[in-house]
Amino acid sequence: MNVTSSTSRLDPIPDLEHFDRQSGSFAERLLFNHRAIVVALCMALTALLAWTAQGLRLNASFEDMIPKSHPYIANYLKNKQDLAGLGNTVRIAVAAKGGSIYDPAYLVTLQRVSDEVFLLPGVDRAAMKSLWTPSTRWVGVTEDGMDGGPVIPNEYDGSPASIDQVRMNVQRSGQVGQLVARDGGSSIIYVSLLAIDPETGKALDYAVFSERLEGIRARYQAQNVDIHIVGFAKVVGDLIDGIRLILLFFAVAILIATAMLYWYTRCVRSTLLVVLCSCVAVVWQLGLLPLLGYALDPYSVLVPFLVFAIGMSHGAQKMNGIMQDVARGAHRIIAARFTFRRLFLAGLTALLCDAVGFAVLMIIDIKVIKDLAVVASIGVAALIFTNLILLPILLSYLGVSAKAAQRSLGHGGEGRGNGALWGLLGKFTERRWAGPTVVLAVLMGVAGYAASLHLKIGDLDPGAPELRADSRYNRDNAYVVGHYAASSDVFAVMVRTPEGQCAAYDTLMHVDALEWRLAQLPGVDSTNTMALLNRRVITGLNEGNLKWYELLQNQSSLNMVTAGAPRGLYNNSCNLLTMYVYLRDHKADTLTRVVEEVERFAADNNTADVQFQLAAGNAGIEAATNIVVKDASRAMLYWVYGAVVLLCLVTFRSWRAVLCAVLPLVLTSILCEALMVALGIGVKVATLPVIALGVGIGIDYALYVMSIMLARLRAGDSLDQAYREALHFTGKVVLLTGVTLAVGVFTWVLSPIKFQADMGLLLAFMFLWNMVGALVLLPALARYLLPEMPQTSGTESTTKPGDAPAVGVAHSAANLQ
Repeated sequence: MNVTSSTSRLDPIPDLEHFDRQSGSFAERLLFNHRAIVVALCMALTALLAWTAQGLRLNASFEDMIPKSHPYIANYLKNKQDLAGLGNTVRIAVAAKGGSIYDPAYLVTLQRVSDEVFLLPGVDRAAMKSLWTPSTRWVGVTEDGMDGGPVIPNEYDGSPASIDQVRMNVQRSGQVGQLVARDGGSSIIYVSLLAIDPETGKALDYAVFSERLEGIRARYQAQNVDIHIVGFAKVVGDLIDGIRLILLFFAVAILIATAMLYWYTRCVRSTLLVVLCSCVAVVWQLGLLPLLGYALDPYSVLVPFLVFAIGMSHGAQKMNGIMQDVARGAHRIIAARFTFRRLFLAGLTALLCDAVGFAVLMIIDIKVIKDLAVVASIGVAALIFTNLILLPILLSYLGVSAKAAQRSLGHGGEGRGNGALWGLLGKFTERRWAGPTVVLAVLMGVAGYAASLHLKIGDLDPGAPELRADSRYNRDNAYVVGHYAASSDVFAVMVRTPEGQCAAYDTLMHVDALEWRLAQLPGVDSTNTMALLNRRVITGLNEGNLKWYELLQNQSSLNMVTAGAPRGLYNNSCNLLTMYVYLRDHKADTLTRVVEEVERFAADNNTADVQFQLAAGNAGIEAATNIVVKDASRAMLYWVYGAVVLLCLVTFRSWRAVLCAVLPLVLTSILCEALMVALGIGVKVATLPVIALGVGIGIDYALYVMSIMLARLRAGDSLDQAYREALHFTGKVVLLTGVTLAVGVFTWVLSPIKFQADMGLLLAFMFLWNMVGALVLLPALARYLLPEMPQTSGTESTTKPGDAPAVGVAHSAANLQ
């Protein structure tokens, strides 16, 4: 059989009797000669995994979100038992509507809310604080000397005298700005959470916990109070609640992809098969997760859509190849086998690159990202079976519409992309077009790189950046920040001392010095330390005279104050002091300033006995997370690009071809970072995966285009002919899938969950730019990097019946080096 002049295909064989069933690779013979068995196994596996997918859980863990091996987090975990309330916490602000907390009705309502919260499963009851908890105490100077007791005394009865006593106790407790608003209009219920729900013995279910909090809010809002809730558990609960909308956007994306694919093919059966196989991959992915002990969290819940999107891209390529062969007269089974031969290698390499894009996320020591990498890798593995194998086999049974098949060839029968768009794209292999294109790409890369230097690590917005600025949570957070000196962003420094020496004068002097330095930093709202308490008590003991606002070099006095101090400032063994730094926000710059100041102070003042250690509190933990993300972001890109380059080298055997395929990806990565700067999006746990995925998924387009170009160049075509052939054979589908997937994810910008909107915008940008890079910049680079080769003597005679030249792309391209 002679090789035709078309793109890596054989002369059509309309009759199965003239086709050698034993031709092709071992894998092809194994799969296509036993098609019924393959389909039956896939159907059985799909049914089984659809059943197991019902056990998939959606939850999040606080400790899974933090880098446990980082020194800061190691310090926190080592001292966790002595740092109650400085990890996973919720703050509930109960505000009196138009009044004051010093009201009997308000205090009764507060007591009821406090009691209900106290009994919620997952609450660390020993660490919970409110005006009604015995641990909330006042310390003051009376006519009898130092005295103290619960802020709400045991004899409280709601009388005016009792109310006056509560008001006085609050003022002496030092809780104004902490548990009590500065204007006296609200008070806080401070709730520390356990990682394990003691009722179930399993990880705390944040969706359920958030629903219970909302139930409390709904019951008491009508009782002359407003309730504002902030904290990690509430953020996760709101995100999980928004998953329903994520599923809606997922459905919209599927409908958009289906509609656009049908518009392109005008073939119902092939369109539905591509969508079906992509959905089957998602079912396999979701079904395998509970079997392997994984759950979805608000960050990995978007991965199934990415798997579906990748599947649509590869499925459309297989469908397009089969339709074109059928249009030329090939039997549907033969068309399926020839397409399998031509595109399996390119498709497998592309999926391996996708898998690498996900797998490199494993280098980031944050469990939620590692889990995302595993979840996504499982989905990509499923695609190898469903879209590279199952889809061609199903199409070999059902075939395609004859009318749609003829339409796939374009106008003019064997059309070679004579449309205006293909004609325009074909010009990019000409020097007069290629030169300016490459120069423009370089200029864009330089400008983008200059902008990307301003890319920030971490959150750039106050509150919970994962949610919209006008979300209920962020409105609650704005209320807390506006009414309390102790903001919800707490940065805690741990001061280790010898046993029983936490109140030593020299130690407190160093604590006082660091406290003063931190108070001068922009973004620091207030501080609270044992040194500050000593200053206040000594002043109080001297009739409030500010001349005594100093640390006395008298150890007995310091010990006396320490004995009555809240245990949150030091532990029972008196070998750990906690310095609380309340920040106005948790923006990257704010956290960086605090970390650098503490690090400098520790380097100058740490001794063998006294050490200042970072970091606890939600802001301290986020600072450690930012450091890990910053260190991993570049390493991750180096690894993913290295793996993609290696896979492309194995596939193309040409460093020139690799450059043509990879350089457009580099430009897209640079421009994506510049776009993040322009949109005010920082690199963090929610956005870091997008950068890696843009490389892994983006190479798909270049692989399909380059594989055909190399095969045609090897067959003797000119660069212009080879590229036009690639456009005709795979370029149309690259354009289709690029636009379709970009439109699908762009709908996410309407989501109330901001990080989903950010991911949708960035993914849409990368889908489009990677498509443009493969169709515009790749051929322009090829003009300068890929030499045109004369047809090798004997090419036709050495092609055996049933062989497809594209299968040998990896070897035939070797001479292009």
